[in-house]
Amino acid sequence: MPAVTVENPLTLPRVAAPAEAVARSVLAVTTAPSGFEGEGFPVRRAFAGINYKYLDPFIMMDQMGEVDYGANEPKGTPWHPHRGFETVTYIIDGTFIHQDSNGGGGTITNGDTQWMTAGSGLLHIETPPESLVKSGGLFHGLQLWVNLPAKDKMKDPRYQDIRGGQVQLVTSPDGGALLRVIAGELGGHQGPGITHTPITMIHATLAPGAEITLPWREDFNALAYVLAGRGAVGTDRRPVHLGQTAVFGAGSSLTVRADEKQDSHTPDLEVVLLGGRPIREPMAHYGPFVMNTREELQQAFEDFQKGRLGTIPAVHGMSEGGL
Repeated sequence: MPAVTVENPLTLPRVAAPAEAVARSVLAVTTAPSGFEGEGFPVRRAFAGINYKYLDPFIMMDQMGEVDYGANEPKGTPWHPHRGFETVTYIIDGTFIHQDSNGGGGTITNGDTQWMTAGSGLLHIETPPESLVKSGGLFHGLQLWVNLPAKDKMKDPRYQDIRGGQVQLVTSPDGGALLRVIAGELGGHQGPGITHTPITMIHATLAPGAEITLPWREDFNALAYVLAGRGAVGTDRRPVHLGQTAVFGAGSSLTVRADEKQDSHTPDLEVVLLGGRPIREPMAHYGPFVMNTREELQQAFEDFQKGRLGTIPAVHGMSEGGL
């Protein structure tokens, strides 16, 4: 699981919650069911079974893989529409190519993120490169959907290409954790992702036995999803493992700890930490559209059927070198 790493985390800025911070308790731990997406790649539905009031402004998140494809097995998604929210695709291992009808696109690989604001609507496609299809190989990533407030749902689409080297790297006071701030802010350190809805997105790697207690905005919710390994969350050390999501309650800090012993194929605890300021607006969600009312959903389907969300480019021009 390479993503972005450093040889010595102690060379990085250090972040810890202040002594007077109020610890967030763990309200629930859920286990993601498995399924298939797109043309048939395996996913874990990270937020299944969690009440939306604890997720807002996040809508859903899929862990894609981790899967080691054989030759001619890698799969992607066909062209499809979106309106009313943002898709965030974070690749940990492997390579994915994105193209959309608004002109956005590129190749993302180990540690890269593509941040697509669908806004008023577009069509897009995500596929593995031809070389990966031919050879097979490891593929692992996340796709997160972030809601947009009503005032932003019909904004013009936008595409952000966030290279792994742009991610803000910080560590815990003892250097036992590497924290990659993809979007939002952590202890005064800002990630590169530009968001309409205030959120924080962090990929944390904790060495066996390491513990982090991080400052967390009190007006944000807080979620921790385990990508790999075993550990515990909260000051009461609720056990968590691969495919589980911890939902935190109110407070100004959160705690995650890695077990002393990890599985042989997973040397560290890998966790995605998410927080956001709830939008608290009505949500009408069906398939690729996330709006505020049923009437707006119906309009989105009508606009798609009439070709108002864009057209598939006549020449795709997709290659490993990007677009």
